[in-house]
Amino acid sequence: MAAAADPPSTPSPAVASQTNSDQNQKPSPTNPVPPPATYVVRIPREQILRYPPPENAKKYDKLRRGGNRRSFCCRCCCFTSCLLFLLIFAAAVSAGVMYLVFGFKSPTYTVTKVSVHGMNLTSASPISPGFDVSIRAENPNGKVGIYYLKESAVNVLYDGVTLGYGVLADFYQPRKNVTVLRSTVAANDVVLGGAVKTALRNAESLRRVPLVMSVEAPVKFKVGSVKTWEITAKISCDVVLDSLNERAEIVSKDCDYSVRLW
Repeated sequence: MAAAADPPSTPSPAVASQTNSDQNQKPSPTNPVPPPATYVVRIPREQILRYPPPENAKKYDKLRRGGNRRSFCCRCCCFTSCLLFLLIFAAAVSAGVMYLVFGFKSPTYTVTKVSVHGMNLTSASPISPGFDVSIRAENPNGKVGIYYLKESAVNVLYDGVTLGYGVLADFYQPRKNVTVLRSTVAANDVVLGGAVKTALRNAESLRRVPLVMSVEAPVKFKVGSVKTWEITAKISCDVVLDSLNERAEIVSKDCDYSVRLW
């Protein structure tokens, strides 16, 4: 005989009540979900990274870059100072060797002849003066030769006004040698003020025309087969002429010259 089927179970009143209660507790605008639980995490103080505010960050970056530039400039200055000191030291040692070992003597220079043309002081128009200058150069050294290089400069002035400019020819002067250097010094369309022209005419009438002749010549000394670095020979002569023409004669002269090895 077949067993009778169990009737369908029905929830108990307690379970039904709990289910209805859960359904009634769904989120709603008037019944929000409670916030999740809050946890406190403690980090060691030395591991906390602090970020400055934007305005302070910009200031810090500017100061940092400025410090880098100053550091770079300081390194460049130190390097330049050391290099300059080494060059001066090397030059001093070389100069000492030349003076002590080879008995170096400074070359001597003097102006021996000046011929003038184109000095028309009676016309109101610009003038184009020219000077043929002869300079006596003596090398008194028995073991040192002198190379006169290009880029020299010869100037003739009166009372600070340049009347002409020229150059010296480049050449080699051997040991124990005297050479007369000739240079043509000229200028075009020189405008002289009335006071300058009057002063020149008065000086020529007194047969005492004071001129200044300056020379700067780059040179190198040769000792054996070794050449020195480039050195500048400077000459400045106060020359007084009796006239301003081709037959001018030197009344007096006073030449100052210098050749420095460093």
